[in-house]
Amino acid sequence: MQSTVKSRWQKVWLNKRFRIQIISGVVLLSIILILFPSFLNIIEKREGAVLHDLILDSLPCVDLSIPIFSILWTCVILLIWQAIKNPSIFLNFLWGFGLLMISRIITISIVPLNPPQHLIPLIDPLINKTFYDGVFITKDLFYSGHTATMLLIFFCMENKILKLVGLLAAILVGGMVLVQHIHYTVDVLVVPFFTYTIYRLTKKITEKSLV
Repeated sequence: MQSTVKSRWQKVWLNKRFRIQIISGVVLLSIILILFPSFLNIIEKREGAVLHDLILDSLPCVDLSIPIFSILWTCVILLIWQAIKNPSIFLNFLWGFGLLMISRIITISIVPLNPPQHLIPLIDPLINKTFYDGVFITKDLFYSGHTATMLLIFFCMENKILKLVGLLAAILVGGMVLVQHIHYTVDVLVVPFFTYTIYRLTKKITEKSLV
């Protein structure tokens, strides 16, 4: 199996377009990840609207940080496992996640929102202490990045069982961020539209690189 994976990567690496898209995708995503914390610090200081959310008001407020990130990191590990074996999954998620990040920067910028009442900060020991430098970000609301990432994993997976796992994970995480009052209902409901659009755009970008 190891030789099959190696030969698969050697074959696609001969495609110049594939090499260019892998390198440019890594550079693009690296730049976004470097700049994103500064962007979050800026939007955290601005004022925005507080939405009246009947669905959110009817839900209990519970700290679900541990199950949310247990699901998130389990799916990320599954994705990495599949991406190592399958160059198409690697390339599609690389560009899909980069475009997802860009789209969230745009939507968060043009839709200023204050966090829901009774919000419980989402705590990930790894991300909060490194990526966010211990600062709790509460205004990166429209739309839900955690839910979108899970749904993007669902779209990128090719194994039917793992696709089902990704879909269930997206549904569970979408529900749990609402129970924890991290997002408004609309932040979760619009995720399928944005994520599917981004995935289709990604497929158009990468389709000729995997021939």
